[in-house]
Amino acid sequence: MQQFVVPQFIGVEDKVIGPVTVRQFVILLVGGGLLFIAYRLSDLTLFLIELVLIGSVTIGIAFIKVNGKPVHYLLLNLFETFRKPRIRVWQRKVSSEELKLFKENESSVEPTLVVKKNQVRASRLAELALVVDTGGVYQGESAKLPNEELV
Repeated sequence: MQQFVVPQFIGVEDKVIGPVTVRQFVILLVGGGLLFIAYRLSDLTLFLIELVLIGSVTIGIAFIKVNGKPVHYLLLNLFETFRKPRIRVWQRKVSSEELKLFKENESSVEPTLVVKKNQVRASRLAELALVVDTGGVYQGESAKLPNEELV
């Protein structure tokens, strides 16, 4: 049988430039692009305020980790949590007359045939496990002995 090398550290991101990963590099590029646009469109004092805000958010998203995961996973989970309600309230919109009509229509339909599979007994399962464990040497109690004749 061939030997294969199994990767050990699949959770570690590849480094691009020094300690910066590809994900961090792309986030820093987007932040730098936003800062360039802010520089071109605003005066110096407004740009300095934008530089502090955009720079801190960009560096925070790129480098901060919460519970060993990047911050953008936390932000995505927060967005999902606020988008979906935590409490699901059942609102009954079907009247009792409609429910009775539905039950009457359901009873007129013929029931479907349910096929049950044969259940494996625990004793048979133990016997099969013994056959597998012995590599087929043990044939089981149901196997015929070689000197028995068919009756």
